[in-house]
Amino acid sequence: MLAFSAVAEARPKVCLVLSGGGARGAAHIGVIKVLQELQVPIDCVAGTSMGSIVGGAYATGLTTAEMEKTLSEISTRTLLDENPPRQDQVIRRKLDDLEQLFPVEAGLDGRGISLQKGALSGIGLEAVLRRLSTRPGYLDFDKLPIPYRAVATDLVTGQAVVFDQGELASVMRASMSVPGAIAPAEIGGKLLVDGGLTNNLPVDVARAMGAEIVIAVNLGTPLSTREGIQSLLGVTAQMVNILTEQNVRASLASLKPTDILIEPQLAGFSASAFDDMSKAVPIGEAAARVVAERLAALASGPADYAAFEQRRTQAVAPDTQPVDAIRFTEMKRVNPEAMKAEIETQPGVPLQPEVLDRDMRRLFGTGDFEHVDYRIVREGDQRILDIDANEKSWGPGYLRFGLGFSYDFKGNGLFDIAASFRRTWLNSLGGEWRTDLRLGHNSRLRTGWYQPLSTSHSLFVEPYAEARRVALDLYRNDLRLATYNMDRLRVGVDIGTQVTKFGEARIGLAGGTLRPKLESGPELLDLGKPHIDQAGVALRLVFDQLDNVNFPRSGVFASTEIFASRRELGARDNYTRWDLYAQGAARLADNTFSVAVRGAGTLDHDLPAYDLVQWGGFLRQSGHAVNSLIGQQLAFGRLVYTYKLIDQKVFDGVYAGFSVEGGRMAKTLLPEQTNGFLASGAIFLGVDSPLGPFYLAWGRSSDGANSAYVFLGRP
Repeated sequence: MLAFSAVAEARPKVCLVLSGGGARGAAHIGVIKVLQELQVPIDCVAGTSMGSIVGGAYATGLTTAEMEKTLSEISTRTLLDENPPRQDQVIRRKLDDLEQLFPVEAGLDGRGISLQKGALSGIGLEAVLRRLSTRPGYLDFDKLPIPYRAVATDLVTGQAVVFDQGELASVMRASMSVPGAIAPAEIGGKLLVDGGLTNNLPVDVARAMGAEIVIAVNLGTPLSTREGIQSLLGVTAQMVNILTEQNVRASLASLKPTDILIEPQLAGFSASAFDDMSKAVPIGEAAARVVAERLAALASGPADYAAFEQRRTQAVAPDTQPVDAIRFTEMKRVNPEAMKAEIETQPGVPLQPEVLDRDMRRLFGTGDFEHVDYRIVREGDQRILDIDANEKSWGPGYLRFGLGFSYDFKGNGLFDIAASFRRTWLNSLGGEWRTDLRLGHNSRLRTGWYQPLSTSHSLFVEPYAEARRVALDLYRNDLRLATYNMDRLRVGVDIGTQVTKFGEARIGLAGGTLRPKLESGPELLDLGKPHIDQAGVALRLVFDQLDNVNFPRSGVFASTEIFASRRELGARDNYTRWDLYAQGAARLADNTFSVAVRGAGTLDHDLPAYDLVQWGGFLRQSGHAVNSLIGQQLAFGRLVYTYKLIDQKVFDGVYAGFSVEGGRMAKTLLPEQTNGFLASGAIFLGVDSPLGPFYLAWGRSSDGANSAYVFLGRP
C-alpha cells in the first residue's frame, strides 16, 4: 500500500469522509489545507458527489493549490457550454445556426416525443475531471497514493454503488450526476446518478475500508423555502435535498465519540454557485480550525508527514504513448468509421490529453451522442483507445423549433415561427432526411435527402423540394405602397463536397414555377397571375470559421451563391444572379470589431422583376425598413463595434455597440429611390439569448430615413 504507513502501528487508521454539496464542495479544500498545516496524514478517503471529486484529486496527489486552480474551471459556463468551439464543429451542424433554431431538441419517432435525460450531458465537466485525476486509465483505487472510494446511485435499483476501481473521471462524474441537471452516467451496464440520493456522507464506506477514526466533513443540504420552489428544476432539487438530508442523518448517528465532525457554515452559499466556489474554501478552513485541537492529536512527526506527502504527490508522467488502434463501443446506428474521420488522434501518433478532450467534444458536437468518453485498454500486446460514444436515446429523429420577429415602430412588423425535423443515419454512410418549415412574412417548406458517398462526407448528393412564399414590399420613402407574395415551387438536386469543419461547396440543377400575387396595395399594381417557369444551375460556396454566428468575436465567414437561369433548361428568362457575403471579426478584451461586405447583382442580363436584389433594415442600411431597397445591383460594407457590458452565466452576454455603413443600390425598381451612395449607421443594445440574438436599436441613413428597431433573430 502506498498510503501512509510509517507509523501505522503507533496511530489509528484515519479516513477522511467528504459529503456532496455541489459548489459548496470547494469547502473541502479548505479542510484539507488545515489537515496539511497540522500534518495529519490520511489513510483512506471516501466521498460522494463533489466530495468524490475533491477526495479523488487529493487521493491521486494534487496539491490544494492545483485543486483550487482546476476547480475554478468548473463554472456555470463550463457546465453549459458542452459543444466544441464552433470553429471545430462539422460544417453541416454549423449551417444549422443560420436557421435561427432554439438549441433544445426533442426526439420524435413512432412512440411519440421524447426528451433527453438531463439538462446537461456532463461532457464539459468530464474534461475538467480528467485534469483533476492525475492518474489516467482503469485503476484499482486501493493502489492510489491514498486508497479511495466514490459513491453513486443505481437509478434502476435505487441502491448505493461504491466504486473501488474504474476510470477516475468517469466515476467522479457518475457520483455527481444530479438528476434532472446532468444526464445519468452508464458504467458496467448500470445507469448511475448522484450518490447523495442514497449515501451523501459515506461513513459506512470508510468503516468498510478499515477506518478506526473518521474525519467527516458534512456540507449540509439546506431545503429551499416555498418561495424558492418555482420551477420543475426547483421541485427536482428539493426532492434530491430531502432524500439527501435523510441519509445524512443516519450517517451522523453512526459517528463514534472518537470520530471528528466538521460542518462548514455555508448558510446562504448555493450548491449551484459554481462561479464563486473559491469563496467556500476559507469557510472550510474556518470550520476545520474549530476542531483543530482534536485534529492535531492525529498528527505525525514532521519527517513522517513529509514522507507521506512525498508519496502522495509523486509526479506521474503524462501518458503519451501511442495507441495501436482506435475502437468505438458497439453502436446501433452511427458508423464508427465515419466518427474516426472526425477526430485528430490517430494510431501510432503520441497521445495528447488536450487533443483527446477536443476529440470528445468534437464527437459530441456531431449531434449524434448524449455522452462521449474514452479509456486506454491493453489487450495482449495491443494498446487500444476505447471510445464509449452513447447514441442519443431520444434519436435518431430530432425536432427543433425557432422564432423570429422585427418591428420598426412605424407599423412594419415581421414575425416568423420555425420547426425543423431531421432523421439521421438512414444508412451506414450517414444519410439524413431533413424537413424545415417556416411560417410568417416569408414562409418556406423544404425537404431534402442528404446522402454522403463516403464515410468522410467528402462527396455527397442532395435531392430536395421546396415551396416558398417570399414577400416583396414596395416602398416610397417610409410609405409601403404594395406587398407582393411570390409563391415559388422548386425541385433540384445538388452534388457537393464538405471540408470537415471549414466549409462546403455544392452545384446542382433546379427548376420550378413562380406565381407573383398582389397581397395589398392599389389594383393598378396588380400583375395578374402570371405563371413563370424557372430553371437553371445553382452554385454555392461556404466557408465558416466564426466563433459565434450571432455575436462573433473572432473568425471569418464567407458565402457565394450563383444562379444561372437558362431558357434551354426550361426557364422563361436568361440571367445569372450572384450574391456574395463575407464577414470577419477580431476582439481585444471586451471590445470587438466586425467588418462585413455584401454584394449582389447580375453577371449578364438584367435581373427580372421577380428576382431583384432586396436590402435594407437594421445593419443592412440602417434607418430603412427591412428589404425596402430593391434594385439590380448592390454594393455594401459595414464596420460594427461591440462592447461586452455583462458577461452572463446562462448565455453569451449583453452588448452595446454601433455600426458605420455605406452602400449603393443601382437601378432601383422605383425611380424615386436613391440610386447613389448611402451612408448610414446604428446604435444598439444586444443580448445573445437562448432564443436567439435580441436587439434594441436605432438607425439613420444619409437620405433622411431613420427607424427604431426591436429585433429577435439575425439581421
